[in-house]
Amino acid sequence: MSTKPNADPELVEVFNTVQESEAMVVHGLLTSAGIESMIMDMEVDQEVFPGAGYVSVRVNPAQEEEARRIIEEYKANPASDDEQAPAEEEDQGEPA
Repeated sequence: MSTKPNADPELVEVFNTVQESEAMVVHGLLTSAGIESMIMDMEVDQEVFPGAGYVSVRVNPAQEEEARRIIEEYKANPASDDEQAPAEEEDQGEPA
């Protein structure tokens, strides 16, 4: 009996995290770069390993190198000035 979760053997893991929201951000980042990716919930038996498990982002092996490069760029610069602009505009609302 296999102890590994069922995963598509054609895909390779390029990112994993315990936070589903972070995996969704990476998935969106890859999608916007034209890289198809899949989010997989890698659950384990919580009675045996409480709190264990993670979320995996997987891509086609042909796109692995580009996906890893994009993820590394994201980690180095998690928020650009463009992403912060809407929050700054909200703060410039009506004077107190």
